[in-house]
Amino acid sequence: QVQLVESGGGLVKAGGSLRLSCTASGRSFSDSVMGWIRQAPGKDHEFVASISGNGGSSRYEDSVEDRFIISRDNAKNTLYLQMNKLKPEDTAVYYCVANPGSVAIGPAPRYWGEGTLVTVSS
Repeated sequence: QVQLVESGGGLVKAGGSLRLSCTASGRSFSDSVMGWIRQAPGKDHEFVASISGNGGSSRYEDSVEDRFIISRDNAKNTLYLQMNKLKPEDTAVYYCVANPGSVAIGPAPRYWGEGTLVTVSS
């Protein structure tokens, strides 16, 4: 089992920045692919970004690739998402997710956090 707890959400003006954190406990953190998925009001879940177990490989959804940075600190069992140049359309609940081993983050990750709300005002 993996337990994931997000923090860092809040209200920010368009153009601003936020950093989300996700602390993991349970199975070996460095053995898991980690990522972020978001859900905007009235919409389906959307992949945001993911990162490999050793942090050497990452991928992003097209609309965030030039603005968000995913990273991880395996010594602290913590995943991060640095969000810059935020837009109102980034408003969503952001979920920290994980898959064991090298399984890529898809539409149904095995482990989910409770989510943290990010609201971007115009």
